[in-house]
Amino acid sequence: MGPLSAPRRVTILGSTGSVGVSTLDLFEQSGAPVIVAALVGGRNARKLAEQALRWRPELAVVADPAALPELRDRLTGSGIEVAAGDSAVVEAASADAQWVMSAIVGFAGLAPTLAAARSGAVVALANKESLVCAGPSLLRTAKLAGGAVIPVDSVHSAIFQVLDPSNAQHVARLILTSSGGPFRTWTHEQMAYATPEQAVLHPNFSMGAKISVDSATMMNKGLEVIEAAYLFSMPPERVDVLIHHQQIIHSLVEYSDGSTLAQLGPPDMRPPIACAFAWPDRLPWPAPRLDLVAAGPLTFENPDPERFPALAIAKTALTAGGGAPASMNAANETAVAAFLDRRIGFLDIAAAVSETLERMEARGLYAVGNEPLESARENDAMARRVAGEVIAGMRQS
Repeated sequence: MGPLSAPRRVTILGSTGSVGVSTLDLFEQSGAPVIVAALVGGRNARKLAEQALRWRPELAVVADPAALPELRDRLTGSGIEVAAGDSAVVEAASADAQWVMSAIVGFAGLAPTLAAARSGAVVALANKESLVCAGPSLLRTAKLAGGAVIPVDSVHSAIFQVLDPSNAQHVARLILTSSGGPFRTWTHEQMAYATPEQAVLHPNFSMGAKISVDSATMMNKGLEVIEAAYLFSMPPERVDVLIHHQQIIHSLVEYSDGSTLAQLGPPDMRPPIACAFAWPDRLPWPAPRLDLVAAGPLTFENPDPERFPALAIAKTALTAGGGAPASMNAANETAVAAFLDRRIGFLDIAAAVSETLERMEARGLYAVGNEPLESARENDAMARRVAGEVIAGMRQS
């Protein structure tokens, strides 16, 4: 992308969410030379307008059309173009930019992420679902367009930083670390009565409700196992998970000679964002420094497969391949929404996902085609319907 001294055109998809806010904060604190081409938010028109007035993008897009009138009113006279809806989000993702932060949560982030990859931009990827639902196609699309996909999730950023491509054939194992979520020390019986309020209390990060629940079930780590397998061309049996409550070590790479390399840092999203923005350079900024003495002892434990079955479900979907990962993701989104609406219990989330995949496989419902977005959409829609059936049955029993 050229030296860091040269201004870079950037687009932020999901600018009003936690990753988007952290990205803009990083730019503010570092004084990085950026020209903001487009900002895309969800439905928070007030926050998006505030960001737009500060960063002066050419285009501000709100995904929810109902929020467009407020956004238009707040930006009247600014000269900033405004738009709303799915097509506008994809158009913003395709805009002339060298670097695109992809941080739209959920399956909704897939189409704009693919659009950004087709544009030839460097895609800083914080949207798990894009890799889970269409990982091989996304990576191939970016490479053919002359761009790249650099992970922003702290776990995959850690691997990206310590895995030497020239020695990739000597990697024995990737070890992803997890905080263990809010229920790390709860019994299986206690988890059965967990409430949405308890599930969203992540021990280390402030995140949205859906992502926080994924952390509580450890489905977030299951999704990350699939991501790591695709990003780093690693078979499922060579991707493992360790619970590391302190979240100081973000991931480890074990080599065939017995050496294990780890990336360490405080639990903060901005360092991996800085890495993705500047790579292969480094971005100087007043980053929080790691004090290992203050951090205290670092502990590790294996996740309990009975309390956290989502990990095994994800590996099964990854091994099955085809439409299974996209279907798993859709079933999980549906089940988490049902839990947050108090229609099912906490332990029902993983059970609903597992049952959905079993029914889809038994009925031969997985769609596999040459067009990755359409195949993913078909699997997503079908899995949501089947998951709805499963959840309805749970409520009646």
